[in-house]
Amino acid sequence: MTEYFLMAAILIISITMAMVGKGGGNFYVIAIVLSGVSMHQAASSSQAIMLATSLAAMLVFMKSKKIDWKLALIIDPATDVMAFVGGYFSSRITGTSLKTVFAICLILVSIFMLIKVKEKPISKTKRFGYWHREFGGYKYTVNLWIALPITALVGLFAGAVGISGGAFKIPLMVMLCGIPIEIAIGTSSAMVAVTALMGLLGHSLNGNFDINFAIPLVILALIGGLIGGKLALRNKPKNLKVIFALTNLIAAIVMLINIFS
Repeated sequence: MTEYFLMAAILIISITMAMVGKGGGNFYVIAIVLSGVSMHQAASSSQAIMLATSLAAMLVFMKSKKIDWKLALIIDPATDVMAFVGGYFSSRITGTSLKTVFAICLILVSIFMLIKVKEKPISKTKRFGYWHREFGGYKYTVNLWIALPITALVGLFAGAVGISGGAFKIPLMVMLCGIPIEIAIGTSSAMVAVTALMGLLGHSLNGNFDINFAIPLVILALIGGLIGGKLALRNKPKNLKVIFALTNLIAAIVMLINIFS
């Protein structure tokens, strides 16, 4: 019975996360851990699920020309490298420590989700480290001095605990770079896919990935990603932020209870 509840949870999570351009690792990990799986295996399985969900959503966003590939190629490599590092060295960290870091990440994600994101242009002054970009009829400026260090740090934690970091990247792109929310969401789906792949490879090298356990969940995530991606083009994801924030806080509390129980 637990397996069926887990499969239903993965499908629902994959649909909703694809709608808002987030990997959903924070929800996948908590669902898998509560099903009785170890934290290390849950983290690796979450990376595989996020990879599938993001690839499916990416296909939908790509068809609608909502992915700024040049932006992804500039700011995402730092995340991907550090995601691999985080995934590889996670085996040297105790499950309890990973759960604690994970709970902290959930709380931080909740804070980011509750921040009111305003799309506003950034100064067009030509300065070293500021990349002026035009895409999809929009103009925005990427502050690489801020974007690259933050995305690298996000990748390190994301790879270690099995999340994608999308909840951090989207506010970063919108608030600090002036990128339109729909472009940020579409681009995030592409970046999440690569980050999840690197994190998964890091975990796999340490033998933490159980492919037989993950395959059914990955298939469900693919289906959910396709559905969620299509729904994203018809809905405004801003309306879901408060719900996700509260859900994250509840998940954090549940994880902390799991640690000390």
